[in-house]
Amino acid sequence: MTDTSGRSGAGTEPRGPRLTGEERAMAAGEAGEAVASAMRIVLGAARASGAARLLPVESAHIDSCLYHGVAGLDFAERLVRLGGRTAVPATLNVGSLDLLHPGLARPAGQDAAGARRLMDAYTALGCTPTWTCAPYQLDHRPSAGTHVAWAESNAIAFVNSVLGARTDRYGDFLDISAALTGRVPEAGLHLTANRRARVVIDCAGVSRALLSEDAAWGALGIVVGALAGIRVPALTGLPDDVDEDRLKALGAAGASAGGVALFHVVGVTPEAPTLAAALRGGLPEARHTVTTTMLREARDLVSTPEGARVDAVCLGTPHFSLTEFERLAGLLRGRAAFDRGTTVYVATSRSVLAAARERGLAQECERAGAVIVTDTCTYVTPILDPGTRVVMTNSGKWAWYAPANIGVDAVLGSLGECVSSARAGEVRRDESLWR
Repeated sequence: MTDTSGRSGAGTEPRGPRLTGEERAMAAGEAGEAVASAMRIVLGAARASGAARLLPVESAHIDSCLYHGVAGLDFAERLVRLGGRTAVPATLNVGSLDLLHPGLARPAGQDAAGARRLMDAYTALGCTPTWTCAPYQLDHRPSAGTHVAWAESNAIAFVNSVLGARTDRYGDFLDISAALTGRVPEAGLHLTANRRARVVIDCAGVSRALLSEDAAWGALGIVVGALAGIRVPALTGLPDDVDEDRLKALGAAGASAGGVALFHVVGVTPEAPTLAAALRGGLPEARHTVTTTMLREARDLVSTPEGARVDAVCLGTPHFSLTEFERLAGLLRGRAAFDRGTTVYVATSRSVLAAARERGLAQECERAGAVIVTDTCTYVTPILDPGTRVVMTNSGKWAWYAPANIGVDAVLGSLGECVSSARAGEVRRDESLWR
């Protein structure tokens, strides 16, 4: 007879969490086999993390919809066949296709068919087809203190840090399992004790002129990721008027270069009105000081071209926001178009694109020659021309991953520098800011 209590047999594996009557019923299959399968995965994660119980979540964000092969497709389609439906609102991360612009993404052969089937399967499970790595740009955003089950490293960092909601690191299969059951282990960053800062990083010595450039925040994220690893950092000495786009860039790069899932910016983010509050009465394990030189070294670490030529510019990793569209349109309005040999890609979500079109911002970008990408990302699926060798970006995350993922050289620069370089067809950066 199967034990559905969440406890394991003596001497076999760690004791499981205490379950409510509803949770025992789900594990026993009373809510259907899809939910029972999902509950087995959630309980396995709970036992591995030593969770005493499960927590209900208000929403989920699913990263499993990006096609990596047949195993992920089999898993999703099995849940559909078993009648699975999400128990909480669930948004979808990027897929491997741009469904609004057919043919723009070019996965090979069977991968294209598998990618489409996978996207269809997650929609059939009741997930909202948002296809964005920046779900925090949607209308509904979790409020501080609420528990959610979000996947995608930059989304995890943003929802924990900037919004103050609580999620642990949820990856493929566990993310949709949480959405089907509405439950996650009471562990990790859901627990207050695990959210206190362990590392203090002083940024007061960084040039304010440099911090006015978006590329600096990607470089800062790379430095923070290296210094903090998987620990929670508290950053001091940063401007108190820093906007969400820069915090987005910081968290995305920190999660890429390290394992940052939560960061505190003292005086800015909700759990860090003061350094003492971020530390929650404890002492830091380490203190570090960041300099402008360190940011330049981080920028150069992910800038690898041998020549000055720029074949493409990639913006929107994480997805371009409406305010970024406003900034880009302002840089383009009434000025020269891009060099014919340089293609500019702007990756964004469907919802942000609709708002940008309503305001005429997307059209301004397209008139200058920009190619708008939705539903996917330029560093995870074949979109760039096969002859592309050097790509400029304002995203530390894109610069970190793209060389290995798609075999190009990256150049990290500000949005303004990317636009200037796209017009000139070669790298244009203001080096004086980085000294």
